[in-house]
Amino acid sequence: MADHTRLVLNVPGISCNHCRMAIEGAVAGLDGVESVAVDVAAKSVEVVFDGQLVDRDSIASAIGDEGYEVTGAHSFEG
Repeated sequence: MADHTRLVLNVPGISCNHCRMAIEGAVAGLDGVESVAVDVAAKSVEVVFDGQLVDRDSIASAIGDEGYEVTGAHSFEG
C-alpha cells in the first residue's frame, strides 16, 4: 500500500499565475507526485505524494530549482 502524504509548503515568493504554472510544472514532473496545487493568494503549495517514491526535500528542491524559496511546511499523513 502506498504511503500517501499531503504536504503544504509556504512559498512567500509566489506572486502571480506564472509562478503557479512554473511550480506546478516542476513538482508534477516528480515521480510519486499525485497532485499539486499552488494558491497564489495564500503563497502556498499543496502536494499529495507517495512517500515511497519522493520525499519532502525533493519537492522543496524542485521548487527551489524554479527560483522560489520554501520557508516552512506542514505534513499530513494519510
